[in-house]
Amino acid sequence: MVFTRIFKRDATKAGAQLLYLALATQARDPYFYAVAGVPDSLDGRFDAVALHAFLVLNRLKRDPDPRAAALAQNLVDLFVADMDRSVRELGVGDMGVSRRVKQMAQALYGRAAVYEQALASDDAALLPAALARNLYGTRENVPAEEIACVARYVHAAATSLAGQSLDALVLGKIVFPPPAGAAS
Repeated sequence: MVFTRIFKRDATKAGAQLLYLALATQARDPYFYAVAGVPDSLDGRFDAVALHAFLVLNRLKRDPDPRAAALAQNLVDLFVADMDRSVRELGVGDMGVSRRVKQMAQALYGRAAVYEQALASDDAALLPAALARNLYGTRENVPAEEIACVARYVHAAATSLAGQSLDALVLGKIVFPPPAGAAS
């Protein structure tokens, strides 16, 4: 039983690496920062990556195939490893790295829970409110249209990801909608 879980997890490792690269690349799209007003800061970029990680993890969570759970775990492991590397690059001493990475992982899970609830709700105000608190948390007086633009993108991305096959995702093939396409 343990061997089977390890094998499935290893079989999805390469796909998870490609997915993580794709979601990190999407999170760095200049549109989010230049047009949608996401803070171009350490916090803003972390939250953009966390938002995209949530979108992929949310898609995988809804799939009953055991490969989806293995892929999701590998993706979370890559997120944690990336945050560890980033914190070390910022010069945080070895004693503080573990604590900071743990805080970042908890932030990912907290945001994921809020975003999941917002997407599942009929209350259209929940997602913009969650984005305002998290993605735009370091900015004051964010124009509602900037937040609405990202909310439209999140809905479009969730819909797009729901229609993508697990077979493609396991191979690391993922397609995010263009952020500018959510502006209309």
